[in-house]
Amino acid sequence: MTATLKKRLAFAIVVVGIGVVLLLDALHVFDDAEYLVVPHGSHSHYVPRDRDPAVPLENFPTSPPRPGERIMPDGTVVQ
Repeated sequence: MTATLKKRLAFAIVVVGIGVVLLLDALHVFDDAEYLVVPHGSHSHYVPRDRDPAVPLENFPTSPPRPGERIMPDGTVVQ
């Protein structure tokens, strides 16, 4: 392999690596929060990671859960 080919290969590996990290970050893989913030017009909904897809977004709260509370997959907030 020539030096130019090695440099191109190294550059391609770095670019693909950065792309993978950015994709994983966009998918919230590195986020340890129990819920996601979903923008919805002029407000946001707080949705758990294990959300039931059959439940409409409007059923989820528009404020984050308080300490000791948890948002359930159906949108209810429990202690």
